[in-house]
Amino acid sequence: MATKVYIVYYSMYGHVEKLAEEIRKGAASVEGVEAKLWQVPETLPEEALSKMSAPPKSESPIITPNDLTEADGFVFGFPTRFGMMAAQFKAFLDATGGLWRTQSLAGKPAGIFYSTGSQGGGQETTALTAITQLVHHGMIFVPIGYTFGAGMFEMEKVKAGASASFSPRQVHCNHHQEAQGIYCLDLCEEKKTRTVWFSAFFITQSYILSSCDFFCVLIINYMILFHNNHSCLAFTY
Repeated sequence: MATKVYIVYYSMYGHVEKLAEEIRKGAASVEGVEAKLWQVPETLPEEALSKMSAPPKSESPIITPNDLTEADGFVFGFPTRFGMMAAQFKAFLDATGGLWRTQSLAGKPAGIFYSTGSQGGGQETTALTAITQLVHHGMIFVPIGYTFGAGMFEMEKVKAGASASFSPRQVHCNHHQEAQGIYCLDLCEEKKTRTVWFSAFFITQSYILSSCDFFCVLIINYMILFHNNHSCLAFTY
C-alpha cells in the first residue's frame, strides 16, 4: 500500500503554491509514495481579494479537517504574516478540534514550509509559532534544517519572496523539492531512531497550572536546536 503524503497549503499570490508543487514532485519521485496537493479554504471575500490583486485560486481541491485522517504524513505550507502563519491556515487548523479530541493525527510526521516578503521577514518565528499546532495533535515535527548543502549558504542572489511581483527563484524551488519532498520522507521512514521525544508528566492539576508555561518555553527553545539540526521532534503528555 502506498504511503499517502498530503501537501496542504494556503497561497494568496501563488508563491507558496509554486513551492507546494515542487514538494509534490519531490515526494512523488520516491517509490511507494502517493503525494497529493490540497489547499485550505479562503476566508477573505472575493471583493477583498480583488482589491489585493490576488489571482484566481488553483484547481487543487479544498481540504476539510476529516480529510487529514486519510494521510500518513503532511507538509504544511503558508505565507508568513508578521512572523506567523497566515490567518487562513490558522483558521483551518482551528477547525481540527474534533481530531485533537480523538488524537486522530497523533504520531503522524509533519513538515512545514513558508514564504516571506523579505529576507528577514519572520521565517524562524513562523516555524516557532507553527510548532504549537503540531504539539497539540501529538504530531512529529520533521524540519529540513540545512540539508540542502552549499545551496543554503549562497548569498549573491535573493532566492525567494512573497510580494505580488516577486516569485520564488529556481534554487529555492529546488531546495524544497529535494529537501522536503524527498529528504523528509526518508527521515520519516527512520523516525523511530531519529526522533527526540519530550515527555511531560503532570501529577496534580495544580502542578499542571504552574508548570505548563515553563514546559512550553523549554520545548520552544529545544525546538530551535532541532530545527537547525534537522532532527525529528515529538511530544507526549
